[in-house]
Amino acid sequence: MKRYIVIGASAAGISGAKTLREIDKDAEIILVSKDTHVYSRCILHHYISGHRTVEKLDFTTKDFFKNNNIKWLKGLEVLDVDSKEHTVSLSNGEVLNYDKLLICSGASSFIPPVENLRTANNVIGLRNLDDAEKIKELAKTIKSAVVLGAGLVGIDAVSGLIDQGIDISLVEMGNKILPLQLDEYASEVYKQKFREHGVNLKLGVSAQKLLVDENNNPKALVLNTGEEVPCELVVVATGVRSNVSFLKNGGIETDRFGLIINEKGETNTRDVYGAGDVTGRNPIWPTAVKEGIIAANNMTGNELFMEDFFAKKNTMNFLGIPTMSLGEVEPSGEGFEIEIEKDDKNYKKIIHKNGKIYGAIVQGDLSYVGILTQLIKEKIDVSKVKKPLFNIDYADFFNIKENFEFTY
Repeated sequence: MKRYIVIGASAAGISGAKTLREIDKDAEIILVSKDTHVYSRCILHHYISGHRTVEKLDFTTKDFFKNNNIKWLKGLEVLDVDSKEHTVSLSNGEVLNYDKLLICSGASSFIPPVENLRTANNVIGLRNLDDAEKIKELAKTIKSAVVLGAGLVGIDAVSGLIDQGIDISLVEMGNKILPLQLDEYASEVYKQKFREHGVNLKLGVSAQKLLVDENNNPKALVLNTGEEVPCELVVVATGVRSNVSFLKNGGIETDRFGLIINEKGETNTRDVYGAGDVTGRNPIWPTAVKEGIIAANNMTGNELFMEDFFAKKNTMNFLGIPTMSLGEVEPSGEGFEIEIEKDDKNYKKIIHKNGKIYGAIVQGDLSYVGILTQLIKEKIDVSKVKKPLFNIDYADFFNIKENFEFTY
């Protein structure tokens, strides 16, 4: 009987373990995680705001581990992997043998080297449930907080804190919020909405120093402009680093991003596979799930390839404004055309070239994004469709033959 070990209980690890069981009914499957709960990192801000309980963060089915006969070793850290001996060493002193190993250890918040930021109390990332719990508890007793970084995680943090009755400042080096996901117009819509909710936006500035009191608690964040922004809590959302330090002795190849895998989820080492944020590439939920499924199939001898790394798909709904960005949000070279359609509630933008759509932003009514996703992902030529790009539907790509069959 084969023994599969999966490291990590997030999107890639859970989907990998589930797929292993679906394919191999008899194998022993062990999942090891530092986490003691299964939860979606994408909605941790709903826990901070009180809109969800820990149970409501769980994306697995009821009795997932029992029903899939997966042994879950929770609250344990993997300290070392010996790929020659096929062993995994755990923080409780246990050493486990494996036939095949799937590494889905994810990533951790990166705290930039700003003076006092790495040593002060109440400086927290927003990556794990522990982080969300600390932020939620602190929000009950403080008067001011700074969120450092205006990407998706930073905006999540602001959204979680926004109704807690505290002063919130958002500090971002760039000139717009959600700079990787949105263009100037869509970003401005959110900026105005956050300002209406009292968020103090500090854009185009950087953190220089954190001032602390005699107990090493934050007092204010000093910006490069000299301004001091009061804060008793700092939520850092300036990026992540892949969790690969436990691989340093195992001969398993990593680079500056993280674990190196190919399109089958294989590492450079026999019987060792990887998926998800641990690779430091394509850091979105659907890609992590898909990578877990691909790796699990190849672990069991079913050859599958990750054919699309369509990672630039972001869905968000902050302060009641649903938004999705797909592919490129700004033209990346010469010859691109931009189509825009907007009114006071909706905004649609499509970037195309030579009949192919390379990117889009839809804000407000998202009913069109399913079609757009397919058009971009499948690189479908729309040049022969004689109607506005915003009116394209699936029917435009089908013909009915004489026997009433559909042809693409």
